[in-house]
Amino acid sequence: MRAGRGLPRGGWAEWLRRADALPRYTSHLILILLTLLVTYFGSLRPFDLRFEDWIRPASASTGLLLMPGSSIALTPDHLLKNISPVTVIPPRPRREVIPYTVQSGDTVFGIAEKFGLQPTTILWSNPELENNADLLALGQEVFIIPVDGAYHQVGAGDTLESIAQVYKVDMSAIINAEWNKLRPPHELQIGSWLVIPDGRKPILLHMVRAQYAGPPPPGAAQGTGNFMWPVSGYITQNYWQGHLGIDIGGPCGTPIYAADSGYVSAIGWEGGYGNRIVINHGNGFETMYAHLSQILVNDGTSVGKGALIGRVGNTGRSTGCHLHLEIRQYGNKRNPYGFLPR
Repeated sequence: MRAGRGLPRGGWAEWLRRADALPRYTSHLILILLTLLVTYFGSLRPFDLRFEDWIRPASASTGLLLMPGSSIALTPDHLLKNISPVTVIPPRPRREVIPYTVQSGDTVFGIAEKFGLQPTTILWSNPELENNADLLALGQEVFIIPVDGAYHQVGAGDTLESIAQVYKVDMSAIINAEWNKLRPPHELQIGSWLVIPDGRKPILLHMVRAQYAGPPPPGAAQGTGNFMWPVSGYITQNYWQGHLGIDIGGPCGTPIYAADSGYVSAIGWEGGYGNRIVINHGNGFETMYAHLSQILVNDGTSVGKGALIGRVGNTGRSTGCHLHLEIRQYGNKRNPYGFLPR
């Protein structure tokens, strides 16, 4: 065998010189790698996983449920820390009728939404509101029943059969309703109250007549048929079956203007409406403005479209400063949204 096969040119001396340099290169390389690793891991810290939009279970090993806004801190050794577990309790159905005290700004629609009921359920559970949702008053107590339907006070001559017919339900629905606590032979006590699940009352058409008895004043302005918004503000209650007008919220004292030309056919106090103005537009239309703090026109006065007629108030059965506006066509209360500009 020839000496030096496989060795670098120059023989053993050259190979040993190069081999002696290897540890120096290796140590430099290791030092650089260590520096990079220290820098990298030194910049790491536990990080948060936030679940803002979804509810997600953690791993099966934890058995925890994460709610929106909770977080998990993960460390390099995968230990879980800073967990705020939340016990999720499903809402329990109400088992009884409860009273609710009307607060400032409440509406029948808002109260119904608060308790997960239909607005008509609030009306049909409280006889004083049944014909007009505007009769809701601050501090008033209203019945809140557990389910949608109606709340009926037993009167003389009432039977389960007759009550079921009025509310268009099967008699068994009343008997089986746990809240009524009826036992055979199912005798009814006058003055007692019954929950009528899914009960409905017939819809009544509301007809109104102007109270001004005299003829239209000479030269009375004629309505154009095009209405304007009578006040600046925001809608607090829409038109619906139990509320045949719209409520426009705003500070007490805000100016109110005639929505169209016509003459004043009624002014003054009217029950739950408080101070109100009715304008006859001479073309089959009337507008009514209720709960006013001030009335600035007289009965029989001719007014032009946009004329100042009063100011927003909180009179009558009202839960806050607002204008209740009704548009009536031949005595029928129409949805104002069908006539006001959008």
